[in-house]
Amino acid sequence: MSGGVVTAAGAVLWRRDGTQVAVVHRPRYDDWSLPKGKSHRHESMPGAAAREVTEETGYAVRLGHHLGTCRYPVWHPVPASKVVDFFAAEALAGSFRPGEEVDALRWLQVADAEAKLTYPHERDILRRFTSLPPSAVTPLLLVRHAVAGRKSQWPGEDVLRPLSSRGWRQAGDVDRLTVLFGVDRVHTAVPLRCRQTVEAASTRLGTAPVPEPLLSEKDYVGAEEAAVARLREIAAGGGVPVVCSQGRVIPDLLSRIAGADGLPTDGLRTDGSRTDESRTGGSRTDSLPARKGSTWLLSFAADTTLAGAFHIPPQH
Repeated sequence: MSGGVVTAAGAVLWRRDGTQVAVVHRPRYDDWSLPKGKSHRHESMPGAAAREVTEETGYAVRLGHHLGTCRYPVWHPVPASKVVDFFAAEALAGSFRPGEEVDALRWLQVADAEAKLTYPHERDILRRFTSLPPSAVTPLLLVRHAVAGRKSQWPGEDVLRPLSSRGWRQAGDVDRLTVLFGVDRVHTAVPLRCRQTVEAASTRLGTAPVPEPLLSEKDYVGAEEAAVARLREIAAGGGVPVVCSQGRVIPDLLSRIAGADGLPTDGLRTDGSRTDESRTGGSRTDSLPARKGSTWLLSFAADTTLAGAFHIPPQH
């Protein structure tokens, strides 16, 4: 808890093409809810969601799009505001075993699950899942490259400036996100620091990253609409792509896509840290966060319109 705010994350855990979802019973509260739990220090909201769902249900998961944020007061151990981010999550291998925190799990048809849930705000989350099911969404991770040290201290060409030791730690955090979301395609801007940020995912998949000059600062200016079209083209390719770009590209690129698709930039979701640095606001391009090592989880509908965006700050 920090500043009177408890951050947490959970998921709509689904199987069988999204026709069944899991609800869990917590004996401490005698309620039926979506699996969720408090985040740990230096843990991303997606990381917290995956960990908590696995701990409560016994299933490994593959995360999907962000479904929304719930805010409500809690009173124990002290009065605070609880903020919970929910994601879609596909159930993979595993099985449920009753425990002290969760003593029952039910796989239900979506309508039955909605009726079973105790809390209205979680029923709202489930309705969002129904209105935009996983089969209708392409999640795309848009990453700003990790820290590469100071430009003034690098003697070579800037395009060859490598990650610093901190940058490699951030790249490790990015790679953990690519695993959580099941990334299967890697695209990157031209600079070495961008390629290194997503290098681990590319190596794991055994494929060379696809170079994206239009998403590099050098080629973006003057070709902004072509870059927007290219990002939509990547989303149209299906699967779960990760795209690494740069700080002078990402805010403008996002603003253009959100504006064209009628998604206000002040409606873009931010991570549970809720600091001024990672909060969006207004329609100004510079209000959209894009710190080094940070990630935007973008949700593209089948027609490649932007259905949602969720910011994940760097953990290091």
